[in-house]
Amino acid sequence: MTSLAQEDIEYIKSQFEQWLAELVPENKPGVYDLELRNRMLKVEQELKHQRELMQQGFGIMEKRFEQVDKRFEFMQQSMDTRFEQVDKRFEVMQQFMDNRFEQVDKRFEMIQQSMEKRFEQVDKRFESLTGRIDTFMRWSFGLTLTVGGIIIAVLKFT
Repeated sequence: MTSLAQEDIEYIKSQFEQWLAELVPENKPGVYDLELRNRMLKVEQELKHQRELMQQGFGIMEKRFEQVDKRFEFMQQSMDTRFEQVDKRFEVMQQFMDNRFEQVDKRFEMIQQSMEKRFEQVDKRFESLTGRIDTFMRWSFGLTLTVGGIIIAVLKFT
């Protein structure tokens, strides 16, 4: 193997720039430009892939929101039916209570009628008792006057 002399090295250094300029003309992109373009293409592809993934994620989220909406609608319907059932129960209870109050009112009316009859009977008894007492008082007064008159007559004629 032969080693290069100092002159040869300097010659290569001076010609190196010219040789590179001949290999890479100015109108053609350089190696660095090609790498940048390749990297930009890769970045664009990754961005496109990310956009697709985001669209898929948004689609999945939309489906989940639709499912949640359906669940809320189902829960709303379920609550509506339950409230209707509760309303029906309250109506039945209200009717039952109305019937019971009507029965109680009828009982009170019956009790009031029977009490009125009893009071009428008591009034009749008091009237008959008052008549008896009046008769007794007349007889007692008449008897007292008669006995008094007899006593006075006996005392006067004696």
